[in-house]
Amino acid sequence: MTEEQLSSNHPPLPPTTEEDRFSWLRLLRSRKVGPATFRRLLREHGSAQNALAALPEMARAAGIEGYEICPPGVIEAELKAAKAAKARLLYLGSADFPAALNDLNDAPPMLWAIGNVSLLQQPAIAMVGARNCSSLGARMARGLATDLGGKGHVIVSGLARGIDTAAHIAALTSGTIAVMAGGVDVIYPAENTELAHNIASNGLRLSEQPMGVTPQARHFPRRNRIISGLAQAVVVVEAAAKSGSLITARDALDQGREVLAVPGHPFDARAAGCNLLIRDGATLVRSAEDVIEALPQKDDLFSRKPDQPPAPAAPRSQDLHVQILERLGPSPIAEDQLLRDIAASAGELGPALVDLELDGRIQRQPGGLLSLAG
Repeated sequence: MTEEQLSSNHPPLPPTTEEDRFSWLRLLRSRKVGPATFRRLLREHGSAQNALAALPEMARAAGIEGYEICPPGVIEAELKAAKAAKARLLYLGSADFPAALNDLNDAPPMLWAIGNVSLLQQPAIAMVGARNCSSLGARMARGLATDLGGKGHVIVSGLARGIDTAAHIAALTSGTIAVMAGGVDVIYPAENTELAHNIASNGLRLSEQPMGVTPQARHFPRRNRIISGLAQAVVVVEAAAKSGSLITARDALDQGREVLAVPGHPFDARAAGCNLLIRDGATLVRSAEDVIEALPQKDDLFSRKPDQPPAPAAPRSQDLHVQILERLGPSPIAEDQLLRDIAASAGELGPALVDLELDGRIQRQPGGLLSLAG
């Protein structure tokens, strides 16, 4: 990893004054400023105040006329709403920010939290799955969450119907974190209102969205990277072939987390995504013991100090995706032939193929053959 990359990945120094904290929030809430842009602006300008001063001119240079940074009144209203909801703001790079997110390039610069933030410093396992889960799927989720919680793992999920709900309820006494797609004070779905209140009392609710934001469809895929990033492993209990749960699994692969799945009957569409993951290398889960055995023997995600740079990560990725797409065409070729052609290991190739297949860019043919999607 180069010095420039290390600087890019290393968390910024957290704000230390009220003015700094206000400016961080104002910068992030300004138009066209996402997590990656936020970090770049801090790196280039040294402080959020300097970045805010430079934004209008940068927008003009990019051809954006009439650009205005986030008004102070918007931030004042958000802070007032947070106080009413008893929410606390966690800053990237600070001691109470989840260390597991520190090494993510798209880590949220800030998270609103309601509940027990000490859970963020404990080993966690994410559990996701179908909203219209079967009774067997819900029972499996409850059993896994109960057993994994009993072994000291916090259960992370998304407060959705179905598998998420079952996992949260089972882990209430041992520790659970709900990562929300909307504002941390906006409970969705409404049927989980009581559960959300219980999590605030006994666990933790988290969100990167502003206070009061009603979740939109575009928020859920972004939320999923936080669910997987907080965890050592992601367990998919039930999922359709194209679902948000598989987006979370793909995020986990990109983040270097373990991906595990509970198998299901081939005729059940709710199991298609899990069976696909297992076919492509995910660990098959029958019990909590299978999950524990698949975890890294030594994991520093939860022990790294905020001022420690992350260990260099093996480059994943776009280069490998490009190589695969360059070598595939409409005529199918064998996967082992592709493996030899690009000189990649099976461990590298498998996740990349899953990514491309989920994106609809490649397709599998009978006999273990691969081709570009038609």
